[in-house]
Amino acid sequence: MELRPLRALRRRGWSRWQRIGVAVATAVVLLLLPVVGAASALRLQYAGDPAADARSRGRDALWLGHAWVDGRRTDADLAALAQRLAGTGIRDLYVHTGPLAHDGSLDPALYPQARTFVEQAHRALPGVRVQSWLGDVVRPEKAGLDLDRADVRDRVTASSRQVLALGFDGVHFDMEPVRPDSAGFLALLDQVHAVTRAAGVPFSVAAPQIDPLPGLHVVTTGLSGHGKWWSQAYFGQVARRVDQVAVMSYDTAMPVESLYGGYVAQQTRLALEATPPEVDLLMGLPAYWDDTSSHRGAAETVRAAVRGARLGLGSGGRQNFGLALYVDFTATPDHWAAYRDGWV
Repeated sequence: MELRPLRALRRRGWSRWQRIGVAVATAVVLLLLPVVGAASALRLQYAGDPAADARSRGRDALWLGHAWVDGRRTDADLAALAQRLAGTGIRDLYVHTGPLAHDGSLDPALYPQARTFVEQAHRALPGVRVQSWLGDVVRPEKAGLDLDRADVRDRVTASSRQVLALGFDGVHFDMEPVRPDSAGFLALLDQVHAVTRAAGVPFSVAAPQIDPLPGLHVVTTGLSGHGKWWSQAYFGQVARRVDQVAVMSYDTAMPVESLYGGYVAQQTRLALEATPPEVDLLMGLPAYWDDTSSHRGAAETVRAAVRGARLGLGSGGRQNFGLALYVDFTATPDHWAAYRDGWV
């Protein structure tokens, strides 16, 4: 039906309430059109069949919880982990060793069994790199690390040296939420990369999603004070300062599986464009269940994320590409099966 101006309706003798109703309906339609358009675009991103060669390149990863370094995990747990990883493409383990204190230091009391775990993991999982996962919440959004302070960055750098001295094969950062104008974070990456480069080990970082629409991070940060996305340009600046970047491609608020899969395909393409060819790019897989406003368990599945990543990678895609499962202590046999069947 053609929508007529309100003054035309007045000429036809419509009542005030009828005119208000038409105005409200028109406003709703105008608000919904961009949403419907965006949903249709994501659904199209999820259409078609992934390329046959869009499979594991042996550069996948797994986030491991803190229980591996504080003594709660046993030899039997490590044997079960080795069996779980056999025949997969997992090359890197990100083992939670922190959290960092808000001043950037790391308390050794947090990881009494770290050195033992690394030694045992090297024996049980030959060829797998064991990276130390360090992180904390970040100012100004949270009362945490102030990365604009040089002394804080120096202590984080010292903490990175501290975990490498334990025998870890690399350093992995997960600091949230870093806003995409943070010069302090870039300066920290430069400092720590110099340390890992000198040690001959990889430096990796967990990264938020990229603006699905250009400039969206500016709007959302201005309205809510929360920086959910990075600009593609800032993502590229981060990726150029590390050896490996893992996109946290979950907690998207997508309501159904097809839209989530299309979103992951879009994120994969955006990240591929921004990541230098020599840097490993990994897309995160939601190996956990939650049902909140930001994560719908029935929508954000490992199956959809794997298929979306394969669609985004395409045929003949880069070789230094992988998937990263989050996280070991919530991953179910179904999650592992979806990863193996869809990617490995």
